[in-house]
Amino acid sequence: MTHKIAVLPGDGIGPEITEQAQRVLGALGMDLEMTVAPVGGAAYDLHGHPLPPETLSLAQGSDAVLFGAVGDWKYDSLERHLRPEQAILGLRRAMGLFANLRPAILYPQLANASTLKPEVVSGLDILIVRELTGDIYFGQPRGVRTVEEGNFAGERQGFDTMHYAESEVRRIAHVGFQAAQKRQKRLCSVDKSNVLETSQFWRDIMIDVAREYPEVELSHMYVDNAAMQLVRAPKEFDVIVTGNLFGDILSDEAAMLTGSIGMLPSASLNASQQGLYEPSHGSAPDIAGQDKANPLATILSAAMLLRYSLNAEDQAKRIEAAVASVLEQGLRTGDIYEDGCQLLSTSAMGDAVLKALR
Repeated sequence: MTHKIAVLPGDGIGPEITEQAQRVLGALGMDLEMTVAPVGGAAYDLHGHPLPPETLSLAQGSDAVLFGAVGDWKYDSLERHLRPEQAILGLRRAMGLFANLRPAILYPQLANASTLKPEVVSGLDILIVRELTGDIYFGQPRGVRTVEEGNFAGERQGFDTMHYAESEVRRIAHVGFQAAQKRQKRLCSVDKSNVLETSQFWRDIMIDVAREYPEVELSHMYVDNAAMQLVRAPKEFDVIVTGNLFGDILSDEAAMLTGSIGMLPSASLNASQQGLYEPSHGSAPDIAGQDKANPLATILSAAMLLRYSLNAEDQAKRIEAAVASVLEQGLRTGDIYEDGCQLLSTSAMGDAVLKALR
């Protein structure tokens, strides 16, 4: 069976890191049809839009999407709907990618790379489940208006709307509980229900869905406390489920516990397990084209692609074992380098993973 994969490299270091992931996928001996298309700033330069219809059509017609990164300072002056970041929002919306899975795993070989003490983070294995297509990022109305009355009458005012439909909360809750069933059976729902009506609504539904998963221990935590606990005692968490805004912030915080955001993959799934797979880091335009970027997060994202969208668990484990082997050999890119290790370029790290894979 031929599996169709849309490869959207994007901007900055995106082309460099996706190239290494493609090499790894191509070495597995599977029947994979990988088609490359522009997205983000690169697509704007070619077609005047960050998500051209041809790119969107390719993504929708594929079994999975391997995504690099988008964004560059030179596009900051564009109107918001034309900025590179709108491509990823458009893909999430058009493909219904409502569930974002971000594992934060600390490889034993990188315990000293974290800014936290090794005894605090050693053995870290957290999965953050972030709702991805609702919340304040997509809520309407939004914009800038002139206040007509009250204390700020006559002033301009920016506004966004936070809201969730019940079905949106229920479906992400099920994803979180099902993930917890396969792990340590502990789920922490993060909200701000002491202040926000939307969060109280979220909490009530989480409690209701929990009745279907009696073997999973459900706890609740305010987002500000969760941010603190991730730094104080991160190993107390197993699965965290939260909304789009809070998940955006907490998943990046959790990523840095592992020593480098360059090690963190992610998966964004729809109801059919069609997914978009990308590293958690950005486009890093300051090092683009210099063969310095860490490709491991993208390579590990390819492993998630195999696991969740292609149902190829054995092949996913092969890639993950190859990455662990490379780290065990002391091979490092600059972001995770420490004395006594061997510093590698982006392409050389790809070579090392391929060698370990074979």
